[in-house]
Amino acid sequence: MTSARPRHEQVSDWLKERIETGALVEDDQLPSENQLGNRFGVSRITVRRALQTLEGDGLIYRKQGLGSFVKDNRLHQGLVRLTDFVEDMEAAGITPESLVLHQALEVASVRVTEALGVAEGSAVYRIDRLRKGDGQPMAFDRTWLPPFYAHLIEKHDLRSSSIYHILETYYDICICRGRFRIEAVNAPNDVAQHLDVPWGRALMLIERTSYTEANRQLFYQQRFYRSDRVAYELELTRGNLKNQKSGLPLKDFEPVFKQDTDRSRETGQ
Repeated sequence: MTSARPRHEQVSDWLKERIETGALVEDDQLPSENQLGNRFGVSRITVRRALQTLEGDGLIYRKQGLGSFVKDNRLHQGLVRLTDFVEDMEAAGITPESLVLHQALEVASVRVTEALGVAEGSAVYRIDRLRKGDGQPMAFDRTWLPPFYAHLIEKHDLRSSSIYHILETYYDICICRGRFRIEAVNAPNDVAQHLDVPWGRALMLIERTSYTEANRQLFYQQRFYRSDRVAYELELTRGNLKNQKSGLPLKDFEPVFKQDTDRSRETGQ
């Protein structure tokens, strides 16, 4: 090892990188102290100091006699009501950031035509954005809007504001409901590059169509979430099944975001 950094930091940095890239996920067991010592050519005391650092950062937990494991250090925030990315991030105590990568008219695909209820061959406005939380890539959004709503949006800076906020605040357009579809997908090459993950990595895809008060399709969106930085938790109540027409009542449905440990340490969270 030739790095000028202290050896215990080299060990902790290597483990932290594997956790942040998803090579090690929640409840995965870390290599043993002996394995880490042999890999880096350091003593068990050095390895233990590295593990103490990761434990202090909230990245791992230790079980006596069993070893060290990756900790779920993600933040919880409710999503029973219809929210946007900025609202989700701020409610979770994470600083949101949006980078606009593409804005242009294009011919609607079959999927977009169906979602927006426009005629085949219609022109729609596409917006691509990289969404960050505390400076880390969290999601990649691809959004399509009919030209009327796009004309309103393009006058504003989407780096610091959301589509919901712009339409509701400046144009008094109510976004009243949304239809969601959530599935696991392999990262397309262009999306993988923006999210800084390998091509083909598992991502969470959320497709949603948002509607106005007049039940008009406002936009159709595909959001690709890094699966190592967000998950969804669902809580249902059983209730009286005899009087229940379909399904179980939804009590809570929330995204869980991975906390930036450096920022949390600085702010004392």
